[in-house]
Amino acid sequence: MEEAIIELALAEDTGRGDVTSEVLILDDLQGEAYIEAKEEGVLCGVKVAGDVFRRVDNSLDVVFLHQDGDLIHQGDRVLIVKGRMRSILKAERTALNFLAHLSGVATLTARYVRAISGLGVVIAATRKTTPGLRALEKYAVTVGGGYSYRLDLGSSILIKDNHIAVLRGQGLDLNSIVSRAIRESPEGANIAVEVVNLDEAREAVEAGAKAILLDNMGLEDMSRVVQELKGKVVIEASGGITLENVRQVALLGVDLISVGALTHSARSIDMSLEVIA
Repeated sequence: MEEAIIELALAEDTGRGDVTSEVLILDDLQGEAYIEAKEEGVLCGVKVAGDVFRRVDNSLDVVFLHQDGDLIHQGDRVLIVKGRMRSILKAERTALNFLAHLSGVATLTARYVRAISGLGVVIAATRKTTPGLRALEKYAVTVGGGYSYRLDLGSSILIKDNHIAVLRGQGLDLNSIVSRAIRESPEGANIAVEVVNLDEAREAVEAGAKAILLDNMGLEDMSRVVQELKGKVVIEASGGITLENVRQVALLGVDLISVGALTHSARSIDMSLEVIA
């Protein structure tokens, strides 16, 4: 998967060559450069960046000075790359894009994880990912201390609001919907149901759901669900979760908090490549 993602990214940036380097830099000119962090963050994607350089030119020598998961600071050198300067410059932007974006995801995840430290609640990613980058973004979430699940629609059975809306239109109530899912699923499958209030949560659990997703519920409503159903089912909070309110949600006693912002709103960590003169 990673190889295909790198190939696509390189095709996007270098598919027609690097005309500037080709007209200015001698083909056999050797040199070296380093990638430097311009701000603090949790590093992620160093091996991906190294693979980008090697995919452009397998004769390039990449030396990693830090590893994924390291806390880096402004001015820290992340890696050094040596070899043909044309190749280094050709790979520069693609390598930096991966490194900066994945470090941004890991950094934001780590902030959420720190915000609920000591409460025994898991921070999880969602499927709200950049098309084509899901595997790498989910990996970055784990580097930041989060949990990656629901990698795709085949990973688990989650009955969401639109499934419920379609089936209610056919005359089924929530109990019947969950019962159908259990009946039609492989034996032992965990059925999760998205609910919007305590009544729906009760109905889903009574029908046999193993997990409930509290979708955009207020703190008071979530608290009532947790007080009544804690220990009977896995309780996940989702929707409207921010760094400002995530600890309040965790203090209610939910088991899991899923945050789409980890992947769809993470700001890239500023990185640059500098040639060693």
